[in-house]
Amino acid sequence: MSARHKVKSMTDLPGKPVSASRTTLSHIMTHNDTNLLGTVHGGVIMKLVDDAAGAVAGRHSGGPAVTASMDEMAFLEPVRVGDLVHVKAQVNWTGRTSMEVGVRVLAERWNESTPATQVGSAYLVFAAVDADGKPRAVPPVIPETERDERRYQEAQIRRTHRLSRRRAIMALREKRAAEGLDD
Repeated sequence: MSARHKVKSMTDLPGKPVSASRTTLSHIMTHNDTNLLGTVHGGVIMKLVDDAAGAVAGRHSGGPAVTASMDEMAFLEPVRVGDLVHVKAQVNWTGRTSMEVGVRVLAERWNESTPATQVGSAYLVFAAVDADGKPRAVPPVIPETERDERRYQEAQIRRTHRLSRRRAIMALREKRAAEGLDD
């Protein structure tokens, strides 16, 4: 049985397919976006990644969603002035009130007809919030393709690692505090 049939709702909300919120944000890079080396500043790319992921999270959850964490932001190639950057984002996994959004960053020259190349990727976790900033339920995501199912499964692994890392850090801090080594 495929993952799409195993998705269990942690809420009473009906599920939404990945395609319902998938989006692409495109932006042309200018001199205002450069760092001291003359290439596009990583922070500019990170903002575009967060913007696209936030739009996807809001669409999927049907309202406001805030960035909870960013995992594995990878810069694969430099981006240059004049590049047309495409930031493609989709919900990979959902929990009760949170969701992982996967993002691919592609770049192509604005004045050439060559294919875009992948220049970066990231995974972000968003929490859906209500008008008071309190967590609210999100609909489960329904993978539609084999690629979506793979991304769903990989997101579950990343979530397990995030939670395990958090527990290990908290245990270490508690141990240090008990030893009087509180920083």
